[in-house]
Amino acid sequence: MSTPEPLPRSSHSSPPGERTPMHSNETVRHLELPLDLEAVRALSVGDLVTLSGDITISIGLPTHKRMVQTLQAGEALPIDLRGGAFFHLSSYVVDAPDGTGTPEALYMNPSTSTRYDAYMPPLIRGLGLRLVGGKGGLDQHSVAAMQEAGCAYLSFLGGGCTLLSESIERVVSSHWNEYISQFRLVTLRVKSLGPATVAIDAHGNSIYEDLRVRAQERMPQILATLNQQRKPNP
Repeated sequence: MSTPEPLPRSSHSSPPGERTPMHSNETVRHLELPLDLEAVRALSVGDLVTLSGDITISIGLPTHKRMVQTLQAGEALPIDLRGGAFFHLSSYVVDAPDGTGTPEALYMNPSTSTRYDAYMPPLIRGLGLRLVGGKGGLDQHSVAAMQEAGCAYLSFLGGGCTLLSESIERVVSSHWNEYISQFRLVTLRVKSLGPATVAIDAHGNSIYEDLRVRAQERMPQILATLNQQRKPNP
């Protein structure tokens, strides 16, 4: 389910289907998790979004490898991520001092997603993920998996730890706690997390690919200019 909403959030919801200006040339769409396939396919590259609901996060390479191995073995993950949102966001969860209270997530900060390229296609396909994200994008194998599954990649603001952390409402669950906190499989309840940019949509469109193509097109001109500038003065 997705409804547009101005940022910062208001106590009044925007009418369904309407986009509210954030700035003169920007709008923000508020997404209520979990998303269905139709809502994901309605997202386009460049859209700005905020999220409310449950997200699962981890930046652990061992965690990703273990997730893939678990799925390949036909076993269930400790948290049901089918059709869910899984992000490369770092966090540190502290337990209540007496061990009986609710744990607290102290922060969230995006990590570089390309480190997980080898693991994301089987996770996207195997879990039917609707949203993935972090910073820096994913490779073409992941983009193909996203097209098949109906999944979009969200780019979170690098260095936006304070802004992102303000959206945390509570820790829903924490699994594989033998890992350091940032590597655990943690599910958080968030409210208006973002804004994030749809950097890869479910149709295979990618900001990163567009930038690569444009850079390649400009490279001959850039090199020619540099060669000219480097020539010794007569």
